[in-house]
Amino acid sequence: MHETKLKVRYAETDRMGVVYYANYYVWFEVARTEHLESLGISYRDIEEDDCLRLVVAESRCSYKSPVTYNDQITIESRISEVNNSSLWFDYIIRCGERLVAEGRTAHVFTNNIGRPVKIPEKIRSVIKPLNI
Repeated sequence: MHETKLKVRYAETDRMGVVYYANYYVWFEVARTEHLESLGISYRDIEEDDCLRLVVAESRCSYKSPVTYNDQITIESRISEVNNSSLWFDYIIRCGERLVAEGRTAHVFTNNIGRPVKIPEKIRSVIKPLNI
């Protein structure tokens, strides 16, 4: 599990003063990127060195409690499943102890023309132990 902390920016809120729903997916991406970087994996290296893409194939978010401007949130991310060419991230967002949202994203490794490929061993060896 990895934790990412963020402060809600004013631009992330809607006219009602709460975070606009699509921003949760942006936060998932921030958490996912930081999680992979904590394992020594960067999107830039995947794209430039390996000529691969990590494509979002599925996403969902269940909203439990609103957050507003300047709230401090924590995004817990974990790699919950690793398959031949795909992996899943699960997310829990909290504001203090309060559950804000839960989500999940599926990602497929593809080559530069969009065809699924096996997860490279150098990446699999780092993420496989986290498979639950």
